[in-house]
Amino acid sequence: MLSRLAKASYYRVAGPFMWMNGRFYRLVRAPRSGIHKVHLGPGQRNYLRGWINVDANMFTGKCDVWTDFTSRLPFRSGTLDAIYSHHVVEHLPDLDRHFREAYRCLKAGGVYRVGGPNGDGAIKKFVANDLDWFGDWPEKRRSIGGKFNNFILCRNEHLAILTESYLRELMEAAGFSVVVSCAPMRETQRPDLFDPCLKYESEQDFDTPHTIVLEGTK
Repeated sequence: MLSRLAKASYYRVAGPFMWMNGRFYRLVRAPRSGIHKVHLGPGQRNYLRGWINVDANMFTGKCDVWTDFTSRLPFRSGTLDAIYSHHVVEHLPDLDRHFREAYRCLKAGGVYRVGGPNGDGAIKKFVANDLDWFGDWPEKRRSIGGKFNNFILCRNEHLAILTESYLRELMEAAGFSVVVSCAPMRETQRPDLFDPCLKYESEQDFDTPHTIVLEGTK
């Protein structure tokens, strides 16, 4: 994991170029018609074929569009059928704006499937003193408090605690009319769109999942 200083330095140097590239893509190359699905934050391993993969990392990762999407998404309004992000939004500084942007880019009937660390599950397991539910990443900790801190803050990389009520509030405030909770890896309301995504999700405890997943329909 890169340090916060290294990441800040990268965005300071590359930020203007990512902004220009994203703007150029939106004005010149972004889809205008047809069926289009966007994957935000594929990173190094989760590139989705047949999707438009968007990431700020073009050096060690793989993407189709290199841009910083923490503020504006590089797509025209009402042009996308699906958006997918998995363990990405908890790193974003302004979730209200992000979900408004996702809503703007989707067509009527389009769906956003979003997943991230399950804050509800972490709180439940913290109260139950269930050490085994938590892992040892990014730091090895023995105490339930240390393990909880790992999961929630991830060495201060996470900027939000994702609970179902909070995500639902954000998505509904952005305009999504139907918001449904789904089991990671196993469940989607739109298999025609998201079946290829499920294989990139992982889960060891389906009674109390480590990942919370919601799908919102415009």
